[in-house]
Amino acid sequence: MLANRRIVLGVTGGIAAYKAVLLCRMLVDAGAHVIPVMTESAQRFVGRATFDALASEPTRTSIFDDPDPIPHTTLGQTADLIVVAPATARCIGSYANGISDDLLTATLIATKAPVVVCPAMHTEMWEHPAVQDNLATLKKRGVHLVAPDEGRLAGGDSGAGRLAAPEAIYETIEAVLSDGDFQGRTVVVTAGGTREAIDPVRYVGNRSTGKQGYAVAEAARARGAHVTLISTVSAEAPSGVEIVRVESAAQMHAAVLERSDADVIVMTAAVADFRPVGVAESKIKKDAGPPKLELEPTPDILAELGAEKKPGQVIVGFAAETEDLVSHAQSKLERKNVDVIVANDVSAPQVGFAHDTNEVTIFVSDGCQRHVSLRSKRQIAEEVLNTVAQILVG
Repeated sequence: MLANRRIVLGVTGGIAAYKAVLLCRMLVDAGAHVIPVMTESAQRFVGRATFDALASEPTRTSIFDDPDPIPHTTLGQTADLIVVAPATARCIGSYANGISDDLLTATLIATKAPVVVCPAMHTEMWEHPAVQDNLATLKKRGVHLVAPDEGRLAGGDSGAGRLAAPEAIYETIEAVLSDGDFQGRTVVVTAGGTREAIDPVRYVGNRSTGKQGYAVAEAARARGAHVTLISTVSAEAPSGVEIVRVESAAQMHAAVLERSDADVIVMTAAVADFRPVGVAESKIKKDAGPPKLELEPTPDILAELGAEKKPGQVIVGFAAETEDLVSHAQSKLERKNVDVIVANDVSAPQVGFAHDTNEVTIFVSDGCQRHVSLRSKRQIAEEVLNTVAQILVG
């Protein structure tokens, strides 16, 4: 997949620059043609001789000390992909605001190739509103972001901002350059937790924020699919994704079944299992005492999809568990007659609802299962889609 692909590897001045050395080696070993571009600050952390020895071409460091009179234009026009790892707050800010202050930012501005940006910085910098605004700007422009991990940082403390593992960055590059392995495919993704009304004010719900579903929709779109996102949350849809707003399990049921002929359906949403039998027409007043709620089952959307699964269609369900994850997930896989169950232990730290990270085990109907360690929800989404892609090609 990466053979003969021209990849510009941008390295900026952060302590995580040493990880770019391993990423460079991985890309070269996969057959990619890697051209390193180092900022002046990056050379204070890793010597250019290291990349000279490992990469496909000598390291480039300056617009003016280069045999090519316009190196940024040449690099930008000939690259199949540009990856910046690590990407400092300064580099991200310059790129987002169109400021060409070195060879790397000039190359980023001069390219139409896909760009993967891998931020790495201290937690306070990562959380600063200016940095987050710049990242949001890049994301809207179609730049692929590999979110940093949480862990030990320079200085001995811990928190968000640690550069993602080279393996995770490599997987994102591979997905971006996958020649659109979902090109021409229709993918339906559900996201968020349903709300089942008690009265006009109150509802029965759950803790799902829809982050994992949005990540799956965004990743599927980036891989060439026509994506419909059926969502209960008000977050903006990823670029190029059609969105359908729903609230209750009944509304989600109708929206999904209307699109049940999709090539791939990923049921990421946390659909309520029960709903009140009756809904009060007006707000139930506190002085009337606690209402006695009679509940009834909601439609089992996943089971219906499994029962009517079409030839060649791939259906993915999610299972949020707090105990006996393996047995519950395997049982759900069989009972629902679906192709994949993605299970996570939502009682574990940084896993599941509301977090930007997740840790899952993917169960496939052919008996295979694979554990995916804690990482960003976008990276989890790529792993799920990799599994789906393998099933689609047989």
